[in-house]
Amino acid sequence: MQPGLYADDSITRRINRENVLLLGGGRALLMQLAHPKVAAGVDEHSDFRSHPIRRLRRTILMTMAIVFGDRDTALGAARTVNQVHARVRGHDYRALDPDLLLWVHATLMDTALVTYETFVKPLLPREREDFYQEFKLVGELLGVPKDRFPVTLRDFDSYLEAMIAGGPVRVDERARELAKLVLRPRLRLLPGPAMIPFDVVTAGLLPPTLREQYGLPWGAGRQRAFKLAVRTLPRLIALTPPVLRVWPLPGHNVKVDKRLVAR
Repeated sequence: MQPGLYADDSITRRINRENVLLLGGGRALLMQLAHPKVAAGVDEHSDFRSHPIRRLRRTILMTMAIVFGDRDTALGAARTVNQVHARVRGHDYRALDPDLLLWVHATLMDTALVTYETFVKPLLPREREDFYQEFKLVGELLGVPKDRFPVTLRDFDSYLEAMIAGGPVRVDERARELAKLVLRPRLRLLPGPAMIPFDVVTAGLLPPTLREQYGLPWGAGRQRAFKLAVRTLPRLIALTPPVLRVWPLPGHNVKVDKRLVAR
């Protein structure tokens, strides 16, 4: 079996194989859309308004292909995404802008850490740093120049805080419109209220500043529901056998048709 870019016992694979990380998908999307230029690119060059969940699906497939695929699968998926991004440009943005690529990468990296530590278990400081350093490879494959990455996780945290507090990341009207499609997508087999738990978890995981800018409800009832999830899910996950809890199982590489990553 051809080896992948990451060792099977790497912290990157250990974290990303947890199925519960899917609960962070809404957070990652809303953080990305909070950058006006990212929101513009998504809105003007994709089918996001009609199929909002497809972007989340493509992101998951891309990440799984790079992290868990063999070398050819990983590099092929990254190459396909880069070719798609090369065609995305607008009035004052282009998808291959290193600053935009770094922000999107940052949302994925930070969301993985936040979701894992919220619903699985806390990590040691060394593990958090190792994950940050290892995950840079994903960003490099998708076009982020090496010298654009904050050097350490502490530097990264400062970057994230600066981007949200006083940088270009600020939720505008377009982002709020798109966020509604993320939180309450039109799904034929599920009524709108069925998405309320996902709505609550997404709001709870978001940085408070962005939650407020999106205008997401965060009253006492929702806060209690989120705290209940934070208390109970880690206990359930700890008791769940690996065959149900993680994917892929350790020792298994992922095969992903790279065409699906671009659709």
